[in-house]
This record gives sequence, C-alpha cells and structure tokens, in this order.
Amino acid sequence: MKKEEVSDYDSGWKEAISFYFKDFMLFFFPNIHNDIDFEKGFVFLDKEFEKIVKESKEKKRYVDKLAKVFLTNGKEEWLLIHIEIQGGHEKKFAERMYVYNYRIYDTYKKEVITVAVLADESKQYMPNFFETKRWGFVHTFKFPVVKLIDFKDKVDIEKAQNPFEIITFAHLKNLEVKKDNKKKLFWKISLVRLLYEKGYKKEDILNLYRFIDWIMVLPIELSIKFHEDIIKYEEEKKMPFITTAERIGVEKGIKEAISDLLEIRFTSEGTLLKKINKIKDIDRLRTIKDAVKKANSIDEIYKFL
Repeated sequence: MKKEEVSDYDSGWKEAISFYFKDFMLFFFPNIHNDIDFEKGFVFLDKEFEKIVKESKEKKRYVDKLAKVFLTNGKEEWLLIHIEIQGGHEKKFAERMYVYNYRIYDTYKKEVITVAVLADESKQYMPNFFETKRWGFVHTFKFPVVKLIDFKDKVDIEKAQNPFEIITFAHLKNLEVKKDNKKKLFWKISLVRLLYEKGYKKEDILNLYRFIDWIMVLPIELSIKFHEDIIKYEEEKKMPFITTAERIGVEKGIKEAISDLLEIRFTSEGTLLKKINKIKDIDRLRTIKDAVKKANSIDEIYKFL
C-alpha cells in the first residue's frame, strides 16, 4: 500500500464511521449495537485518543476511533469503544490492541471495549487475543474481530439498506479487481450510480461518493473519466449533488491533460492554451482533448476550435 493510499484509506474509513457510527455497529457488531442507548448520543474522543497513543512509532496502516457511549440498562452508565480498522498484516496487532486498551483505561478509569475490522485478504490472519502466562500467572486479552472478506457473497448490493453494506462491497470489489483499472472504473461508476438509483438523500450520496472515490483509487486519466461520467449522469437526472469544487477539479484535470498532450505532440502552444483555458464546458473540453490526440498539426486544432 503506497503512502498516499494509506492516507486516503485512513480518511475514508474514519469519515464513514464518524457519519454512520450507529450503522457501523449494527452491521459489524450487532450484539454490541443492541446494548448501546443511541438516544443519549455518543461522543468521539479521537483527539484525546491520539494523545494517549502518540508515542507509537509503528508505521500507520490502520484506522482508529474512540467513542463514548451510554448503555440501555436503565442506569446513567457509559463506557468507551475503541475501534480499529486494520488495512494490512501486522505481526503484533493483538499486542498493540492490548496496549491501547489499557492506556485508554488508565486515562479514563472506565470500561474500554476494543473491537477490530480486518480489511486484508488473508483467510488465516485472525489476531483476536493477546496472552501472557508464567508461574501460575495468566493474563488474557481477547476482543471481537470481523473480516471484510467474510462478507463476500453475503452482501446483496441491490437490496443494501445499511451504508456499510455499500462500503464493504466497494472495499471487496477493490480487492477483487486489484490493478485492473478498467474494471475498477466500471465498478466505481456503477456503485455511485446505484446511490442515486436507490434514492439516498443528497448528504448520504455525497458521503458515500467520497468514500468510494477514496478507496477505489484510479490513475489521473481514468479518475477524470469517472468524475465526468458522474457529473454527466447527474445532469441527465437533474440531481447536481457533486460539489462545485469537484466539478472545477475535473475541468482543471482535463485542461492539464490537454496541455500535456500539446507539449508531447506539438511542443505546446501558448496562444492555443489561453483559448482552451477560457472554456468551462466539460463535454467540449473532453472533445478537444480527443481532437488533440488525433490531430496531425496545430492548425487542425485551431480549425476545430
């Protein structure tokens, strides 16, 4: 996993859990979800958690969240849930979970429940306990773990109700297609279109759209095509949900691609670029880009314009 991909992976899961914490617990840990009184609210303590574990020098390949929740037992009782989304194989993962758990407890002196979602592809990798024992002393730390690959063939994307069904499906498809960017583009477009077709609210479409965009990383050319397709689809459906900033980003990306093509094929041309930079219509820019690819001379491009 490349450095930039770790960052996007981290941001995507963190934001998804922040927006849909209740749905996250329901989908992955339903028994815990049923004991939480969501009507009393919950509080994320991520900044506090970062201070607690800041001395950790391990390379970050995981997402961590810390939430304060109330229970449904009729008492004014609260505890802490420590969530880890582990993106790859980590030899001492269970030990780190144990260390984080007791550091949180030492800070708050409250019950801390650690849970983990493993996002790797290994069927054998299932770290769910840390134990030390000697001379009659035994200390066992065991925590609930779910693996995303176990949800393969279990998520019916057409009937999906929980946002984390969409999120899990996107993650699994990303693993399945690996480096086949054409297939990745197909599924990325299909999943985002599905959000509109299922009638999600604008806020949910934007939230899940961002997650899919984060996790299914494409090369710049295909990324531009993805955003172009979604913007065009929105225009057809008269549902302009994608932000102005993202539309500007697509426009900028196409112009940069045109500039690069001109540089490679014709050693660029300042006056022509100035004309192109004034154009705002994405469809026209896409047509110009195709024309630059096929043109035999600068004059042909001027005539096309």
